[in-house]
This record gives sequence, C-alpha cells and structure tokens, in this order.
Amino acid sequence: MKTIFIAFAIEDVRQRDLLKGQSLLTISTFEYIDMSVKEAYDADWKIKVRTRIKRSDGIIVLVSRNSLSSTGQKWEIQCAREEGKRILGIWAYNEDRTEISRLTTRVWSWDTIKNFINSLENL
Repeated sequence: MKTIFIAFAIEDVRQRDLLKGQSLLTISTFEYIDMSVKEAYDADWKIKVRTRIKRSDGIIVLVSRNSLSSTGQKWEIQCAREEGKRILGIWAYNEDRTEISRLTTRVWSWDTIKNFINSLENL
C-alpha cells in the first residue's frame, strides 16, 4: 500500500476531507496522511512531519490562496523537496488558481490523482 502525504493550509481542511473521502469511493491501494495542527509549529512537530514525509511515497499539495500565508504548509513542501519526494499540486477550489513557486499545479480530478499515485510505483 502506498502512503501519500497531504500538505494543506488549515483553512482548507474541508478540501482535505473531500480528498480523503474521494479515495473511499474508489478502489484505492493507498492511504493519505497529514500533520494538520492549529497551534504553532514547534521543533517536535517538524521532526514528526519529516519522519512521515520520509515514509511517504509521494506528496499531494492542496493549493489555494490560503497556501500563501500557511507557514506549516510551506515547511511541509520544503521538507518534501529536501527529501526528494515527488510532489503533485492540486488546486483546492475551481475558482482559485493560486501559484506556488516551483510547483506544478493541476486541476483536481480523480484521474490526475490516480495517475500520479500509480506513477510512484515506477520509482
């Protein structure tokens, strides 16, 4: 079973829930994990996040205008890059096309997500 880490701004927690729910409606051989917290991001949190990212097969970033001010999500993306993980950006909302530097972001569709996850087998 593959493990996919989800990086998202806490304001987009409902979109994270929708992403997790979408996987339940399909035949999936993967699980999603995240490290969402509402309080400050301390050193202990960063150690736990890095450990989970290291154990993940890939990262999905839910991108929205909230991403621009989310220090936790920015750190998760930086950590994933440092660990050499493959990253897929997905726009969290139809009407929001926020860009994150050096992150390819695509429209949210099950085929896009499934193809990304399936491509992780080739690593």
